[in-house]
Amino acid sequence: MKYHTYTEKKDTRSGFGDGLTELGKKNPNVVALCADLTGSLKMGEFKKNHPNRFFQVGIAEANMMGIAAGMTIGGKIPFTGTFANFSTGRVYDQIRQSIAYSEKNVKICASHAGITLGEDGATHQILEDIGMMKMLPGMTVINPCDYNQTKAATLAIADHQGPVYLRFGRPKIPVFIPEDQKFEIGKAINLREGNDVTIAATGHLVWEALEALKVLDKIGISAEVINFHTIKPLDEKILLDSVNKTGCIVSAEEHNFLGGLGESISRVLCKKLPTPQEFVATNDTFGESGSPAELMKKYGLDSESIVEKCKLVIGRK
Repeated sequence: MKYHTYTEKKDTRSGFGDGLTELGKKNPNVVALCADLTGSLKMGEFKKNHPNRFFQVGIAEANMMGIAAGMTIGGKIPFTGTFANFSTGRVYDQIRQSIAYSEKNVKICASHAGITLGEDGATHQILEDIGMMKMLPGMTVINPCDYNQTKAATLAIADHQGPVYLRFGRPKIPVFIPEDQKFEIGKAINLREGNDVTIAATGHLVWEALEALKVLDKIGISAEVINFHTIKPLDEKILLDSVNKTGCIVSAEEHNFLGGLGESISRVLCKKLPTPQEFVATNDTFGESGSPAELMKKYGLDSESIVEKCKLVIGRK
């Protein structure tokens, strides 16, 4: 078991901010760019400590991506920061042409992802960003689950050569990943072993999967929970080893079921090990305004939904 009982709650964007602050002290080539959201992205400490390596581009996200791509030519490691919707949907052309196609070493860091953005509503709650980013050749896609893992991921991507999309969020959630746990890009983590069903979760849904265990254990279902913090490249070995044992799987993500983690899993399984699968994800829909907890429940992205999908997929074995 590679997690612990939580004692506090923190937002994952703070994990990014603290990781960036640490990187600023360790690596003089790390630079940061922000599109008028320094406070929201928790980039203030980096700006304070390294004013000559921080670039406020204003509400000009497309320009920010172009500037970041150019900086890599001089050996810099740019970290861009804005909301996930503006980090992907608004600037897809610039990312595709100037960063992915050109194989630039840019780290696209995206906060306020998914439906847990809450009251800001559908225009800001992007639920298709993972699909957009994972389809770009050479793009690494990472979606950590809590503060500690987001901080560790931020540190790890600085050492990775090539473009990265790092996704995180605004709400405070339990901190349950050990602070000293090593973050390996492309290596999923088995949080709890089980025999009856595999739960493959990413981002905020990892905690919901762990909460679902409380109910599943009571009703005699032995569930295996795997934290897929890296969606691309996907850890196929841990996936196949798990479903070969359990015989069925539930994927869980704060994203549209089209294009997300679940779809990546389906591709691997249909090719190498056909397995019954159920999806905990949004069902080809936009979000709406509301509190994060209300929206997670309404759109079926909570522990209760995971329990129900586990029952359903076990019945299909």
